Amino acid sequence: MILWTRAETPLATLVLAHGAGAPMDSAFMTKIATALAARGISVARFEFPYMAARRTSDRRPPPPKAESLVPAFRAALDLVLADQEGPSDGPVCVGGKSMGGRIATMLSGGPVDARVRGVVCFGYPLHPPGKLETMRLGPLEGTRLPTLVCQGERDEFGSRATFETLALQKHIAIEWIPDGNHDFGPRGASGATLSTNIAAAATAAASFMAAVLSPPVVDTDDDAADGDAADGYDGDDDI
Repeated sequence: MILWTRAETPLATLVLAHGAGAPMDSAFMTKIATALAARGISVARFEFPYMAARRTSDRRPPPPKAESLVPAFRAALDLVLADQEGPSDGPVCVGGKSMGGRIATMLSGGPVDARVRGVVCFGYPLHPPGKLETMRLGPLEGTRLPTLVCQGERDEFGSRATFETLALQKHIAIEWIPDGNHDFGPRGASGATLSTNIAAAATAAASFMAAVLSPPVVDTDDDAADGDAADGYDGDDDI
């Protein structure tokens, strides 16, 4: 099932996956989709099978191993690309919230349709909270497409201080969300609000997607680290 939030005059489409613990119609997903649509980006949300199963059962199965979710993302992307009468006629990016963004980077590390031009991550889960020794940099560095990460400055899954110790490849850009946590929420004294942070992330994503409509060929290192690509969910990937 694809949940569309369509722009009135679409510039492009973002196929957007949810995080580990919240569905495609969560408050964050709805807010970011609405903000993107207001900026000319149609958003196609979908759910991974384990999350969809929660809607019809009292059970709450955890996410399976990360790499096993890539085929479901690819299937959703294929549905969007096959929608020849919708906004997906134009260029497409893939992305997601937290774990969903991580799966999008895994997908983009392999062959994809030529209409897919980039990756957008909202809160990339670089490491579990408090576990800097467990880095998940491999999938991000394995992308073969221009990639934007919208990251809260104090995100417990990867803060600005932690990201700035890394030498990221040149096709990976980061938009810092002022004083934002993993869901972009700032502290009261910061001067930012959740609404302004959501708007900032949506504006950055829309500008990024506009810039990659006709992207150059991206050179990536074939031997990019991939040590965490097969890591499973450890219970604290998202909220």
